Amino acid sequence: MEEKMVFEDAKKKILDLVGEKHFKAAREELLNFNYADIGEILEDILEEIGINETIVIFRLLPKNTAVEVFSYLPTDDQVRIINVITDTEISYIIDELDFDDKIDVLEELPANVVDKILEKTPRNERKLINTFLNYPESTAGTLMTPTYISLKQEWTVRKALDHIKKEGMDSETIYTCYVKSAGRKLEGIISLKKLVISDDDAIIGDLMLREFVEINVYEDQESVSEKFMKYGFLAMPVVDNEQRLVGIITVDDIFDVIEEEATEDMERMAGVLDDSDIDYLDMSVWRHVKNRFPWLFFLMLSYVLTGKILSASENTLAQIPALVVYMPMLMGTGGNSGSQSATLVIRGISLGDIELKDGLKVLWKEIRISFLIGLSLSILNFVRVMFEQSGNANQVTIAFTVSVAMLAIVAAAKCIGSMLPLFAKKIGIDPALMASPMISSLTDMVSISVYLVLAGIFLGVH
Repeated sequence: MEEKMVFEDAKKKILDLVGEKHFKAAREELLNFNYADIGEILEDILEEIGINETIVIFRLLPKNTAVEVFSYLPTDDQVRIINVITDTEISYIIDELDFDDKIDVLEELPANVVDKILEKTPRNERKLINTFLNYPESTAGTLMTPTYISLKQEWTVRKALDHIKKEGMDSETIYTCYVKSAGRKLEGIISLKKLVISDDDAIIGDLMLREFVEINVYEDQESVSEKFMKYGFLAMPVVDNEQRLVGIITVDDIFDVIEEEATEDMERMAGVLDDSDIDYLDMSVWRHVKNRFPWLFFLMLSYVLTGKILSASENTLAQIPALVVYMPMLMGTGGNSGSQSATLVIRGISLGDIELKDGLKVLWKEIRISFLIGLSLSILNFVRVMFEQSGNANQVTIAFTVSVAMLAIVAAAKCIGSMLPLFAKKIGIDPALMASPMISSLTDMVSISVYLVLAGIFLGVH
């Protein structure tokens, strides 16, 4: 809260100084913050006031600072700024950006602007940019950067350190170095720490690690993020199909991917089919409708079957109306139980804690969990129903029916909720698609069927 107040005060002060034409003072105020914070201030000003005031403040920044701040802005804001500033300013920013940030910006710019920028770009770099822009969306190729420290096996540690001193400023990271053959094939990796503590005359080929984790250039970004979370590396090499090193991915590039994938899973779990990167407020009403309608229509149809089950049991419900009172509770508990299990299993799958081979282990665990939870809820409901149905000739039978149904429904729902995500994974579907809406629909049908079957058995009505 305090930090937010500081930001608000700073933003107001900067805007006041700019409004009074005290540009030097506004600049000094801005430079009290780090690059990320300045980016946040500019983002707020752009959203609340508009592009014109934002550009004035952006131009107050020293050139090098402006480039760093620009890299922290959301892509949409970057594009808005580029559409307003001069060609000279655009060229400077694009030239000074880290290569991976440069690719991210160029991907979002109109084709005519990209062409204009590439015209002023050296031929070798232009060729490299075009290669990166042509990698399929959401693959490792779109995340990587070609700026890394490359060493040779025959070099000494002294020569390697001299090379790092020379090339380090232009590299994304120096903490991990990559050893390539003459044909650009990745032969091994070596850390800066290893180089620093080794003898100057030691040979790189004798020190490097020949066993390493790599990423294929066409590997899906979700798989890439899983590898980073599993191994905890700061950077990982990216190779093509011929094992040639084409770039590296650093951990800071993965943060956005993790957020994106988490958002995607949340949307799918909520039954929203959104394959865009558009923010909620920026998306049109029609686009929202298009994203949400298919799932709701599908789930609506699934409840037709539930209605058929109820219609078929109309006689049972007519003979003992008290049964109807407990249907919402049983259906809701079933849906919640299934969603609990599904959420935990999906999380386990996404983190790599649960694999397909663990299916029987998961099922056995959920059976035991469901029995204990179901039994506890059944006992509580037996007491409750006995109290509510006092005076009813079928008091005990109704209470027993509801209690047994509760146990059976919880058990069935948890088994369904835990197995559906694994089934989805098995057939190549995102497990998140098998989450809340679908599980709720399926468990509702199971709940009603089990309840009415048990009612027919225990109460002797059909």
